[in-house]
Amino acid sequence: MVTWFNKWLFILLVPASLYIGDKTDGKKHLFSTSRKDFVHPLHVSVMELNHNATDKTLEISCKLFTDDFEKVLTQNYKTKVDLINPTDRPAMEKLVNDFILSHITIKADGKSAKLSYLGYEKDNDAIYSYFQVDNIASVKKIEVVNNILYELFTDQINLMHVTVGGKRKSYKLDYPETKTEFRF
Repeated sequence: MVTWFNKWLFILLVPASLYIGDKTDGKKHLFSTSRKDFVHPLHVSVMELNHNATDKTLEISCKLFTDDFEKVLTQNYKTKVDLINPTDRPAMEKLVNDFILSHITIKADGKSAKLSYLGYEKDNDAIYSYFQVDNIASVKKIEVVNNILYELFTDQINLMHVTVGGKRKSYKLDYPETKTEFRF
């Protein structure tokens, strides 16, 4: 069975491999050696929110594909964006902070949470941005509004994973849905 599957997988991948390479013929290809021309079939972000009872904080990370993130930042702020090799790192930090804060709101037990920006980093084809909410000793309900990349993609999916007291709950927001809540 495995051998049969591997043969069919090989047969399917060989024609696809003919399209590997840079965009030299004016067409977008599924695979490319250039980061700028990389096309992925899924538009997704992943937000992790963890309650740290010891530090009394909510720790938040947002993961987005680099190409999508740079595209939306360029579109929204009308400036050249390079998150991987920035010539002006403080300017890129400000764009990331401003964008995420304008697309995510969090309430903890009915109170608006003030997100403090910690920074961003590159990891393979993604950018992680980090935030923190201070003075959250305990939490029973977390409400999230998340419309990241909705202005760019109508097939956008925003996944959220929330961990409180060792319990992890997840939810998927499909465009145009923007709100959910987690109870612990």
